[in-house]
Amino acid sequence: MPRKVSWFSCGAASAVATKLAVQAYPDLEIFYCEVKEEHPSNKIFLAECEAWFGKKIKVLRDEEFDFSAKNVFRKTRYLVGPSGARCTAELKRKLRWEVSKPDDIHFLGYTVEEIKRLERIKAAEPLVNFYPLLIEKGLTKKDCLSILERKNISLPEMYRLGYKNNNCVGCVKGQAGYWNKIRVDFPDVFQEMSLIERELNRTICKIEWRRGGKRFLKRVFLDELPPEAGNYTSEKDIECGILCLQASDELS
Repeated sequence: MPRKVSWFSCGAASAVATKLAVQAYPDLEIFYCEVKEEHPSNKIFLAECEAWFGKKIKVLRDEEFDFSAKNVFRKTRYLVGPSGARCTAELKRKLRWEVSKPDDIHFLGYTVEEIKRLERIKAAEPLVNFYPLLIEKGLTKKDCLSILERKNISLPEMYRLGYKNNNCVGCVKGQAGYWNKIRVDFPDVFQEMSLIERELNRTICKIEWRRGGKRFLKRVFLDELPPEAGNYTSEKDIECGILCLQASDELS
């Protein structure tokens, strides 16, 4: 029988997907690719999720870059581009390829809002068997957050601070509003990433610029980013619909 594998990310959706998967497949293997720049509260969340799952999570750490996104940036001299972030490729995707078996069935935390994202990853990796468990059950990100709160599982600090996802503290995929929020919540992280940008002569953010009556996007370094640029919603908005209630009843 093919091995069942869940890729836990310390995100709310991946936690709920893993719980549903382990209930359906008790022999499920759970992997987590750790990155140093994630918030320390992730360790508490991981431990509480292990107790909820009733299974240990196998923690994977990249050796080449010492599982650090900042090391990836400096060694590869790359931050982010149209194909995505290099840190994701080096610290997560590569490890997934290393431990995967050809016939594995992979459970990922894609919710109904992410159907197109799932289609893209299937197109990029057509030989990999991805099981969209949350999409199959019609669950949203808000549903997953609500389920965890109902189970009294401590949400990672990034959620509590109003971030939409539990990415690294200072994710290079974020734009102006996100980075202005990081500037307020984590000024040391903002300062260090500003220095990395200058060191590599690479930029993360684009802002709207007007010249001669025309509008276009201009790349700016973080140390040039206007504090009012962007618009990142700082309030966590959790709703609990009927699908969340149904899923919550399933999850013991």
